[in-house]
Amino acid sequence: MSSKFKPPITIALVLGILLSSCTQPGSTDLKPEKLILTGASTIAPLALSMGQRFEEQNPNIRIDVQTGGSSKGLADAKQGLADIGMVSRALKPEEQAGTQVFLIGLDGIAIVVHAENPLQNITRQQVIDIYTGKIENWQDLGGKDAPITVVHRAEGHSTLDIFLEYFGLDNTDIQPDAIIGDNQQGLKTIAGNPDAIGYLSIGSTAYDMNQGVKIKMLSLDGIEPNQETVADGSFPLHRPLNLVTEGEPSELAKKFIDFNLAEENHDIIRQQKFIPPKN
Repeated sequence: MSSKFKPPITIALVLGILLSSCTQPGSTDLKPEKLILTGASTIAPLALSMGQRFEEQNPNIRIDVQTGGSSKGLADAKQGLADIGMVSRALKPEEQAGTQVFLIGLDGIAIVVHAENPLQNITRQQVIDIYTGKIENWQDLGGKDAPITVVHRAEGHSTLDIFLEYFGLDNTDIQPDAIIGDNQQGLKTIAGNPDAIGYLSIGSTAYDMNQGVKIKMLSLDGIEPNQETVADGSFPLHRPLNLVTEGEPSELAKKFIDFNLAEENHDIIRQQKFIPPKN
C-alpha cells in the first residue's frame, strides 16, 4: 500500500498563519485612544459616570479623569496638558480668550454640618462670624456646648472663590481648623466630626446623604439648598458646571462633550444631584 507524501509544516509557515490571524478585520488589539480631563472635583464624579457609559458605547476609548481644582483644569486645557478642563464656575473675562466653554449642568454650594447637629438654618452673618473667629462655640447658635471645627477649602478650587466672594471675605481673614481639597475629603471630614462645619457642592452632598453619610445641609437665610432653588436662582450660592477646551475641541473631545449634552444622558446628571442644562 502506498501513502501520499505530506510536506512538513515549517516554523515560518506557522508564524505566517499566526501573524495573518492578528491582522484580520475586527481585531480588538488596537491601542485604546485616551481622553484626559482635569480640574474641578465637583465635576469629576459626573465625568467618571459619563465616561463609563461612553466607554461602554465606544470600547476602544478610555476616559481619564483627574482632579486638582477648577484653576488647574483651566490651566491644563490652555497648556495642552488636558484635552478638557473641568471648571465649576463662570470663567472670568480674561480667562475666556481662546477658550470654548460648554455648560453641562448647574450646582450650588451649601453650608454643611454633621447630621446630629440640631441647627437647621444659618444666616450669612453667622457664617461670616464663624469663619472669622467671632463665633467659636455651637452654644452661641443654640447648639451644644462644643467648639466649632471650621473646615476650609484649599486655594485653586472654585468653591473657595465663590464662598469668599459671596460672604465678602479675604482668605487671610480665616483661621481654619482643617483645610480640605476635594468634596469627598470635606464630606468625610464633616461626617467624622459632629462639631465641624464646611461648605461643599450641593450635588455631591445630596448624593452622599442619600447613601447614608451622616451629614446635612443648612438653609441659608431661610432658603433651602436643593435642586429646585438652584434651578430658579433663589439660592444665592449657585454656579455653572463647565467643560472647557483651548480653541476648538478635538474630534474625540467634541464627541464626549456632545455625549454629556445629549438629553438621553441627562439621567446621569440627575443621579449625581445636579441640574441638566436647558437645551
